[in-house]
Amino acid sequence: MRKIIVSNLITIDGYFEGLNNDLGWFVTGEDFLEYAAKQLEEVDAILFGRITYEMMASYWPAAPAESGAIAIIKEKMNSLHKVVFSKTLGKAEWNNSVIIKEHITDEIKKLKQQPGKDMVIFGSGTLVSELTSLKLIDEYRLIINPVILGNGNPMFKSINEKIGLQLINTKTLASGSIILYYQPTK
Repeated sequence: MRKIIVSNLITIDGYFEGLNNDLGWFVTGEDFLEYAAKQLEEVDAILFGRITYEMMASYWPAAPAESGAIAIIKEKMNSLHKVVFSKTLGKAEWNNSVIIKEHITDEIKKLKQQPGKDMVIFGSGTLVSELTSLKLIDEYRLIINPVILGNGNPMFKSINEKIGLQLINTKTLASGSIILYYQPTK
């Protein structure tokens, strides 16, 4: 069965976005880009909420030509299958994109049963929170940035019960960020 992996940069105080969708606080470097490129080679689908999808779709198709890890990221972001969960998005024109408007639980379960590699979610806090509540996330890769924002958009909202996680791996990046790999406990 395919896994759903959440891979998100977050602040020490748990925000994945600053106020007004600010992402200027991201702390990255070459080793982060290598992590991101490797991760995209290990999946064959990206799951998005509408806001993150629109942001990514406006950037990656026309992103500057680069070399190294960023070139791999650009190629994968544009070529991989993309599934957008949105009740309001009218059309998804970015290459290999489909919209799912209803029956999110059933659709996720179908996706997990299909043959193929794992799937990843970037950003998309509302989608992450909803799938977390439904216990449909198989792994969390939280890239903790050495930043405290004090306010913004929290990674997990409207979670009404305790969800236990087991640490399965860690990786320290040169930037001072730490990737924490967790699986939900049964």
